[in-house]
Amino acid sequence: MAVDTSSEILRYVNWKNEPAVPDRHGGILAASFVLVVEVLENLAYLANASNLVLYLTRFMGFSPSGAANTVTNFMGTAFILALLGGFLCDAFFTSYYIYLASAVIEFLGLLILTVQAHAPSLRPSSGLEKHTLLFGGLYLVALGVGGIKGSLPPHGAEQFDENTTKGRKQRSTFFNYYIFSLACGALIAVTFVVWIEDNKGWQWGFGIATASILISIPVFLLGSPLYKIKKPSGSPITTIVKVLFAAIYNSCRSRKASKAVVNMSFTSPSLETETNNDETSSRHLKILTRAMENQHQHSLISCTLKEVEEVSIVLKILPIFMSTIMLNCCLAQLSTFSIQQASTMNTMIGSFKVPPASLPIFPVIFIMALAPIYNHVIVPLSRKLTKTETGITHLQRIGTGLFLSIMAMAIAARVEMKRKRVAETSDTKTPLPITFLWISLQYLFLGSADLFSLAGMMEFFFTEAPFSMRSLATSLSWASLAMGYYLSSALVSAVNGVTSWLEGSDLNHYHLERFYWLMCILSVLNFFHYLLWACRYKYRLSSSINTKPSMEPIISMTTP
Repeated sequence: MAVDTSSEILRYVNWKNEPAVPDRHGGILAASFVLVVEVLENLAYLANASNLVLYLTRFMGFSPSGAANTVTNFMGTAFILALLGGFLCDAFFTSYYIYLASAVIEFLGLLILTVQAHAPSLRPSSGLEKHTLLFGGLYLVALGVGGIKGSLPPHGAEQFDENTTKGRKQRSTFFNYYIFSLACGALIAVTFVVWIEDNKGWQWGFGIATASILISIPVFLLGSPLYKIKKPSGSPITTIVKVLFAAIYNSCRSRKASKAVVNMSFTSPSLETETNNDETSSRHLKILTRAMENQHQHSLISCTLKEVEEVSIVLKILPIFMSTIMLNCCLAQLSTFSIQQASTMNTMIGSFKVPPASLPIFPVIFIMALAPIYNHVIVPLSRKLTKTETGITHLQRIGTGLFLSIMAMAIAARVEMKRKRVAETSDTKTPLPITFLWISLQYLFLGSADLFSLAGMMEFFFTEAPFSMRSLATSLSWASLAMGYYLSSALVSAVNGVTSWLEGSDLNHYHLERFYWLMCILSVLNFFHYLLWACRYKYRLSSSINTKPSMEPIISMTTP
């Protein structure tokens, strides 16, 4: 089907709100500024998040489980607020201005945390005003991070022309290198900045993060003459609510009508003319077509076929979104219990003492090595084998990540059993005579899962979502992370309420291995739930992706 490129051009403007010029705006160079900014932004975020659990326990008087829940709640809030950032980009502002506003907010939050860490009188755990300062700074950072995560990835992806094969391939490359940029920022954060925090003081670590996010603002502005920016097209939430309300309202009315009237509403000439015999998403969710009934009587809730189709697409991708939450619950352990486990073990490599919060260096290095290999070797080879544009489909990437998370949790449980046996027979409490490198095994699997799943989710949600909802849909990737962190906190609380496996101040008295086995079992159940939806999913006809059931290769790979 031919694409009207002129109408596509009218959807974009430059930073001065003038129509974007295809040869002048967008492209790889414009997206490169986004990648550099992401390195700086993720450095600022992870410099604190990766080591925050130790700061809370050692300096703010939190218990291990209390600190773990505080960290997961903070990180969950940051990622769930990405939905707000994406919504504002689509509805009222542009991704360009949402990023700038969010970066300023994160800067202010980090500045508050830096002042608190620098002033000894503000650091002790007692005092309501000191906790207010701590949580005020943390959640200003969370608000800023959410806005950036909701605006920066779609802003970068929008720089490419989706009407050409070259543009779509470049966009796919962007998402792979976006994950690479995340890893670059994380590498600096979990090595240099964490070492500074442990050896020079937390005020220096917070200060570096503050400077990093401040530098990212002029770097982003340098790319302004090159950016093409999607114009806001109204609230996608309003469209979704209107269609759902109209469908439910008209469905209730139709129960009082005769079957003949109901059948006529599905075979109206106008609907047949508009669909033009295409297989639309409305036919998959027929109840939504009721939203177009009785339009002349209720103008406020009258819906067009396009609006109904857009909401249908959103509803179809939601089960995929829900299936990724358990994976991110597993990833939450990278910043909580895994760090605390490593802090009880021997962290010496030769004569060098490795800070426990630097453990994420293992998945980070692996991601940095695998991302280019995946993009330049695996994808081209798979394209030749499958004869499809993407080679490996988005859902296959997500499914691979889910499977790797199962392996990671099983390994984590076995490693904790080994660590507990050493603790039981050791005369010293810390450090135990066992190397922290055992923990790196679960990090490698979780890091690989993150690479496959996060890049797959971002590209899947961006390409499958309606044009007017792309920023909001891409933010579902971060919302899945948020729900994973919240689920982790809920599981910890539930497990403590039922079993007391994770209570107390001494990690060696915990039954952490049982908690990991529980997560492994839940991950297995979630994986089969994902397969159920992924096998039934059909990609949009405009995405140039194979529309056959997309999980067949994964099923053959992961089942006997």
